[in-house]
Amino acid sequence: MENMKLDISKAAQFVAAGAVEAYEPKVKAAIEALENGTCKGNDFLGWMHLPSSTTKEFIAEVNETAKVLRENCEAIVVAGIGGSYLGARAVIEALSNSFSWLIPNNGPRILFAGNNIGEDYLFELTEYLKDKKFGVINISKSGTTTETAITFRLLKKQCEDQRGKETAKKVIVAVTDAKKGAARTTADKEGYKTFVIPDNVGGRFSVLTPVGLLPIACAGFDIEKLIEGAQDMEKATGADVPFAENPAAMYAACRNALYANGKKIEILVNFQPKLHFMNEWWKQLYGESEGKDGKGIFPAAVDFTTDLHSMGQWIQDGERTIFETVISVETPNCKLEVPSDEENLDGLNFLAGKRIDEVNKMAELGTQLAHVDGGVPNMRISLPKLNEYYIGQLIYFFEKACGISGEVLGVNTFNQPGVEAYKKNMFALLNKPGYEEESKAIQARLK
Repeated sequence: MENMKLDISKAAQFVAAGAVEAYEPKVKAAIEALENGTCKGNDFLGWMHLPSSTTKEFIAEVNETAKVLRENCEAIVVAGIGGSYLGARAVIEALSNSFSWLIPNNGPRILFAGNNIGEDYLFELTEYLKDKKFGVINISKSGTTTETAITFRLLKKQCEDQRGKETAKKVIVAVTDAKKGAARTTADKEGYKTFVIPDNVGGRFSVLTPVGLLPIACAGFDIEKLIEGAQDMEKATGADVPFAENPAAMYAACRNALYANGKKIEILVNFQPKLHFMNEWWKQLYGESEGKDGKGIFPAAVDFTTDLHSMGQWIQDGERTIFETVISVETPNCKLEVPSDEENLDGLNFLAGKRIDEVNKMAELGTQLAHVDGGVPNMRISLPKLNEYYIGQLIYFFEKACGISGEVLGVNTFNQPGVEAYKKNMFALLNKPGYEEESKAIQARLK
């Protein structure tokens, strides 16, 4: 099977000749540091060879648990935030029918919660579930992340009240730490089925662990094919692959060359609405990995052609501090042609008989040419089709490139110290036990 492809030619032309190639020694050193575990954050490198170490037995265990949930639930709520839900949602939405929620008898509805503290959202969710046979996948390493913990507290009680403790035990699954934390303690006490989040895999790199695999399997998709795609990309981006043939190495090199040339914002572009949440997952992956020490490319994202009619003007004529990376799907899964119209009032009969995708592709090409002419470097990632195999490739490609790019940038790609600042303030404002001094200090600031 062919691999996804990367074309950097329309980005490399914006930097000095040979500037991308000049990063080869730094990129090779970064790959070696990742492989040898000598990089910063080296206790979080479990994602590196995760695809190749995933066994068929493990996949079968995940699928069996998903089968239990699918057979016993009309709705399955995935409770998690950040990397604990974005990867799963990205894959599920990329592969699902765009109107699956309107199709009867289409398997259990996959819902996401624990990713906000919106009272109306949680009220509406619990109201919707009142007459539903539902289950919960609680994804939290600690079990104390505020958004997810509040949500799980609500859902656990509701599930037990509606379905009884014995059934609840069968349809609540915990994806958590192997030994410690509130979620682990609850799971052991209640007898829930559990899966372990590996200690050496951080949240934003966890989509190919049970964090992502279980919800994806519950949605009815082939996680074996997903892993197979990731395995093939792991090989295609390995340390033994020459620099010019390694897509992750080239992407990382080109990003850093553009960044050094004043391009501070990367806009991830898709031309398929199904990829919207892939954009969101990518934003966390790169933003949380590279945005530290006063450094980092700002990750933004748009859905074209939709956002051409809102953000297109800024991209075309705004500050020249941006570059684009476009995800293009070569062949759609369905076929639909533009019909002919006798009156032709809209003037579109010149398109009659053409596939909708052909029109979309010309929009993509026309946009690329316009943006390049407007001074926006443009990289293109090409996926042959939108399926489990190629989504698996795309996920691992972005992960590997992120690891390389962060190391070249000189940051600890795998920590997130900045996330703790808002948490500390929130706990102080809520008077959480143990934060008495912080509470006093922050209240003094508010007077």
